[in-house]
Amino acid sequence: MLDLILCVDDDPITLMLCKKVIVKASFSNNIITAKNGEEALEYFNSILNKEENKLPELIFLDLNMPVMDGWEFLDSFSTDKYSEVNSTNVIILSSTIDPEDLEKSKKYPMVIDFLSKPITTDMLTYLNTKLS
Repeated sequence: MLDLILCVDDDPITLMLCKKVIVKASFSNNIITAKNGEEALEYFNSILNKEENKLPELIFLDLNMPVMDGWEFLDSFSTDKYSEVNSTNVIILSSTIDPEDLEKSKKYPMVIDFLSKPITTDMLTYLNTKLS
């Protein structure tokens, strides 16, 4: 079981479902959420500034969000500024079926998988084997 997961999605229903499935599957002790990439980066900034001390072990990241989308988040998260924290594994969880998105995701070393929404307990079982 993971200690902390960050779910980044602009849809409150998706975030609620994500939390429910993760709790039901006993996949993580704690779940924090962000509505977009900018909020997620703010969380990592608070870790770098020593205001927070819990680094998520996994990020579920949507791609299509307002303010800062998933790609913009990954571009920022990949920079030297976040080198202390960007070893966190990222799972892209998106409704997109564009094969170019899948290819693009492979250029980010922290992205370990690209899965289709919605999150399911079977998905978490699969990820458990991949993460262990």
